[in-house]
Amino acid sequence: MLRLLLVLCALPSVFATATSARAADTPAATRAATAVQVHSTNPALAPQAAYLADRLRESPVHVTDQLPREVPRSTAPDFARLAKKTGVPTYVLVLPVMSSTDGEQLLDAVHDRLGRDGLYVLIEGTDVAEATAYGVRAPTDAALTVTRYELAYDAGPLLSFERFADVIAQGEKKAASRAEAARERYRDEEPAEMYIGPSDRKNQSFLTGILLTGVPLSILLLAAYARRGRTGKPALRLIAPGAALLSAAAIALTAPVVFDETRSSAARPPTPAEMSARVERVAAGLKQDPVYADPESPRVLDARQRDRLHERIRDFRRSDGGGPVYVSLVPQTPESESAGDADLFAAAVHAKVGEDGVYVVADPDDGTIDVLNHGLRLDSTHLLLDLPDSLTLGDSRADEADDHLLGERLDRLMTFLEETPRTDRPQSEPAPAAAPRAADEHTLPALYSTDFWPGLFVGAVAALLLTSLAAGATWIVRGLLRRRSPVPESFDRMPFTAPTAPSMSYLRRTAYNELIALSAEFGPEDHARDRERLDAALLLVGGDPGVARRPGMDPTTLVAVIVLARAGRAALTGRPSKLCCGVNPLHGPAEHRHHVRVTAEGNRRRLLPVCAPCHDTAVAEPGGIPDRLLKLPDPALGNTRLPYYDITDSSLAAVPDGVGRLVDRVRGAAGVH
Repeated sequence: MLRLLLVLCALPSVFATATSARAADTPAATRAATAVQVHSTNPALAPQAAYLADRLRESPVHVTDQLPREVPRSTAPDFARLAKKTGVPTYVLVLPVMSSTDGEQLLDAVHDRLGRDGLYVLIEGTDVAEATAYGVRAPTDAALTVTRYELAYDAGPLLSFERFADVIAQGEKKAASRAEAARERYRDEEPAEMYIGPSDRKNQSFLTGILLTGVPLSILLLAAYARRGRTGKPALRLIAPGAALLSAAAIALTAPVVFDETRSSAARPPTPAEMSARVERVAAGLKQDPVYADPESPRVLDARQRDRLHERIRDFRRSDGGGPVYVSLVPQTPESESAGDADLFAAAVHAKVGEDGVYVVADPDDGTIDVLNHGLRLDSTHLLLDLPDSLTLGDSRADEADDHLLGERLDRLMTFLEETPRTDRPQSEPAPAAAPRAADEHTLPALYSTDFWPGLFVGAVAALLLTSLAAGATWIVRGLLRRRSPVPESFDRMPFTAPTAPSMSYLRRTAYNELIALSAEFGPEDHARDRERLDAALLLVGGDPGVARRPGMDPTTLVAVIVLARAGRAALTGRPSKLCCGVNPLHGPAEHRHHVRVTAEGNRRRLLPVCAPCHDTAVAEPGGIPDRLLKLPDPALGNTRLPYYDITDSSLAAVPDGVGRLVDRVRGAAGVH
């Protein structure tokens, strides 16, 4: 008995070993078929699998009619063409995304019903969701990995399936290597999006508008700022407007080339027939049976619940004020013809059925129920406001159930309809808003639209701000350079930058810079007369230019140093002049004399040498000359500022008579002959 017991105990181990060995020798297709026997026992999948198997029996590619906005049925030949690249018999199902459906179980059940070996691929929405090989060798896991890692989420179903088929065709070794490389490359970041959305297009339009006004206007403003106070040939003044015009033309022509996107997704525009196919299918089904269950979705009503619902519908139709009830168990997705709007779908079905009644749309995927009255004597306000959320949206129990308890909830709905108050006249729901046009839904707005116009205004403001910042930065940098470098200012800019009431720091800095610049430029071969101007300027500082930067010198002496140094530098640079601007000697050389008004009150005039800007002011606006006069503090009057030529004992009084008289005045004051 003990030996017999040991033998009996050993038998399970023997059978287990034999079973494992047999399983190791069994092809993958056989194991998959065995698994099918388990999966296909799911009663909810049986009708769906049978329907899909019949469709694949007609054609190896089945594209649902429920996704016309993203995957119109006209793409079926393209899927069939790509399927041939795999090198094995391939069956493709393109279905809506169903959160309650297990893709692997569905493929197992469809294969069991169809009874043909090959590669079965499930595309849900726009993604390759699942793939299983039955009786053939195909690296499905590697292909799925590559497709999910290498492509952006908006690649679209055709491109995703093409990448999937290419990897399948590479064989197991290459496919595995490519999948590993894809994991490593995109482990921490996703591929860049292939399409832009309407908000991105608005940003592009906004940027184009900013550039189209900002760049040309910035060129004009910066050129005007840089050219201020400078004289030149009239032709040069056309350069800035020409450059601004060319920049505007270049931006206008190149922006559509750079921002050349026209669509926001890979979806093809559907035909009108594709947009109405599902509604016609459902309407035809409702004409035969008031309860239509979508054959592409899992079954959510068993036979008993369906019979019960039919009975309740018949009773309601015979009741006082009742009428037909049409129940559509169809998923509502954003990619459908009604863009996921149950009211719009019910209105379209009602128009196709052509009979008034209560139209119920129950979504087998998320379990929502929408009820719409079209032409019955039912209180529509009661239907709209008093329907409990537990009936239309479900509760926690419905959320946890695979069928969302739709059978039980639809039965409760019929009770609610029976208890709904009747009205004297038939009522109908208002016409819902139309869904977006499928042809325009994935078409981007024109570049020169939407936010392009606000961008034009912002560009103008940005140009003004940029010019202001550039002017401020230039002023700061120029000030720093003037402090560190002895390089003096150009003669063309002096009439516009020279102050009329200069500070002592400005006079000391400018006098030193001008003396250093003139000394550096002076050579032994230069004219003796030019040398006299340098010598006179050095006499005023005791022969040391550094004295000009030290406190203690009066402003008239510093101005005289600046005038003499600039006169000498002008002669060395090819602009000899015997005159200095008598309105403001800091303006530099003058060209001729002119009678100018020198007081704000009255009409007192004086013959003074004037620079070109002061001459223009004297002619165009004579009253503006008094404000341009150089005014310096007079120590005898308590530092009250007077016109430079009115200060007592100032050598600057000789400036209106010419630079030569100023040199003589300085030399005479120093006792040099």
